[in-house]
Amino acid sequence: MYNLKVISSTTRPGRNGPIIARWISKVAGQNDRFDVEMIDLGEIDLPMMNEPHHPRMKKYKHEHTKRWSAKIEEADTFIFVTAEYNHTYPASLQNALQYLSQEWNYKAAGIVSYGGVSAGTRAYIDLKRDLLTFKMAPLVEAVNIPFFPQFINDENELIPNEEMEKAASTMLDELARWSAGMKVIKENEAVVV
Repeated sequence: MYNLKVISSTTRPGRNGPIIARWISKVAGQNDRFDVEMIDLGEIDLPMMNEPHHPRMKKYKHEHTKRWSAKIEEADTFIFVTAEYNHTYPASLQNALQYLSQEWNYKAAGIVSYGGVSAGTRAYIDLKRDLLTFKMAPLVEAVNIPFFPQFINDENELIPNEEMEKAASTMLDELARWSAGMKVIKENEAVVV
């Protein structure tokens, strides 16, 4: 079983990210390959990066960074739930990523993006590119939700359509497959060529 962290990236008041993150967390939790925990960046409330040392050194001064590091270190894999703000993903997620370095390495990542007509695909593309710099394996398979408010009911639950359900299932299958591969890579720290 893989330790899956679903990270909801939005922090502003009235945000819908947690609604979408709860939906994908529930879907993933029904899959016996994952032990799922949802992490809401709006609740963690990381300040803008304020560590004096570069993250690769892992010499963290602040308790919020130490807690964040431990939470990410224990993960085997991730699903990032991202809105699209100004044609990219939220600054809160970029900040959360940049707090750390080695903790992200050699882990697979799925992405659920949402927005208007673009379905958050520009945020998906930017995030996917940036995850590579953390030695992560971002998947091609993703869930992209266009005009997302139409899928949220009066109880603040996401009601997916058939395409979203199929995309989520495919992404989770690939996430399990890539997580198995990343585990092998992570365990072989010293590869001599």
